[in-house]
Amino acid sequence: MIQLEHINLVIKDLNKSLAFYRAAFPHWRIRAKGGGEWHGKPRVWVHFGDDYQYLALNEFGEGENRDLTGHQVGLAHFAFVVQNIDATIDRLQSAGFEIDNPGSKEPHRRNVYFIDPDGFEVEFVQYLSDLPSERNLAPEEVVAEAESAEAELKLVS
Repeated sequence: MIQLEHINLVIKDLNKSLAFYRAAFPHWRIRAKGGGEWHGKPRVWVHFGDDYQYLALNEFGEGENRDLTGHQVGLAHFAFVVQNIDATIDRLQSAGFEIDNPGSKEPHRRNVYFIDPDGFEVEFVQYLSDLPSERNLAPEEVVAEAESAEAELKLVS
C-alpha cells in the first residue's frame, strides 16, 4: 500500500496557516519545529499532523500562489478524506473560512473546497461507501477516455 506521508508547503504566515489547518484537523498537533536558513533566507518550519501524516509548513514565503483560474504549471489542489464533512465545514466556517466550491453531486461521496490563507485549494472528501467501485464511480465518458489512454500507453511501451 502506498500512503502519502507529508506535503511541504511554503507559506507566508505560520499563525494564519495553523488557524486554518487546526480548524480542519483539531486532533493534529505540532510534531516538530525548527528553523535555519534556506538558500540565503531565514525560515521557520513546523510539522503539523498526527502520527501518520503531516503538513510541513515553511514560513516566510514570498509572492503569490498560482492563479487557480489560470493554466500555470503548479499545484491545483490537494485533498483529505474526512469522516464527517459537515463537522469539518462547521469548524472551518466558525474559524472564519468560507467555502470556495461546494463540490459535485455524487451518490457515494461528498466533497467541498476551501482556500487556505496562502491560496492553496484544499479539498475535503467524505466517502459514503466502502466499495471502491462506488467510491470511484465516474461518468461513462470519463471511464471510456481513461481506458483509451491506458491502451495508448501500452502501445507506446
